[in-house]
Amino acid sequence: MTTAVVILNFNGRTLLQKFLPSVIQYSGDARIIVVDNGSADSSSKLLADQFSQIECIQIDTNLGFCGGYNFALKQVKADRYVLLNSDVEVTPDWLLPLAAVLDRNPSIAAVQPKILSHRSRNQFEYAGAAGGMIDSLGYPFCRGRIFFHQEHDEGQYNDDREIFWSSGACMMIQSKLFHELGGFDEDFFAHMEEIDLCWRLQRAGHKIYYTGASTVFHVGGGTLSSSNPRKTYLNFRNGLSLLYKNLPMEELLIKFPVRLVLDWIAATKFALSGSPRDGLAVMKAHFHFFWYWKKERSRRLRASRHDFLKPSNRYAGFIVWDFFILGKRKVTQLNS
Repeated sequence: MTTAVVILNFNGRTLLQKFLPSVIQYSGDARIIVVDNGSADSSSKLLADQFSQIECIQIDTNLGFCGGYNFALKQVKADRYVLLNSDVEVTPDWLLPLAAVLDRNPSIAAVQPKILSHRSRNQFEYAGAAGGMIDSLGYPFCRGRIFFHQEHDEGQYNDDREIFWSSGACMMIQSKLFHELGGFDEDFFAHMEEIDLCWRLQRAGHKIYYTGASTVFHVGGGTLSSSNPRKTYLNFRNGLSLLYKNLPMEELLIKFPVRLVLDWIAATKFALSGSPRDGLAVMKAHFHFFWYWKKERSRRLRASRHDFLKPSNRYAGFIVWDFFILGKRKVTQLNS
């Protein structure tokens, strides 16, 4: 089995200089490919001068996370892809446990490692932690991270288990399945695209896994910080698209209006807490969704070729209620 580690870079010259050496050192015989997504910060020159052993794919304009990977992976021949953010530090033999999970069960389409914070190395990182989950209203969270609360790593997630979504910060995926499902949905551009892909993989009969036997350290916010209104816009817009595209109709009719109301509450909270630009970003996300509703509908119709997942495939509760009202901060406190 051949493995290609593919790093999508956008103006990440400093990050490549810092983290690429660990990828080269600890990735064994895997191919390492950096895809430059229209950078304007001399990333290409750095690669040519200091990392000439690395394969490079050049894209003239920024196609986003989705478009950049879709464009590049059509040119990469390997049995497995490892999608890796440029701001990730890997550890010795990090690829071996990931490959072992895929080897032991052909129904597993993708797997992620334990993702810890590069700044606080005993704390789970926001984007992925110990495996992604999703509640009945489409709110994503992780084992080890619910909303803004991140747990410390005390070995509580040193397991191998099925999850709902694998983090795009570090994901090993069967290349054949990635292409069979058409890769990432490019309308997402960035944010939640990996959740949509994992949802579609499960609807096609495959599984998504996590293994605690592999660890990486993620900086996070390398392209867009958590306080950027653009990120808020993409998260809320893509959150609506994710639900509309993938929920069974009997659930959609009930839960989609509830999600809209909760988004409006979030927008109000942003405005009252001194972040009016984030509140406007939520409103902009809703406007965009309904303005392009016909396009959203056509995407749902295309996605309907696979079965819609029933609630048993997701957390059946409401994570907003559990977290903000009941004060539950850990996945272990949730009802199974």
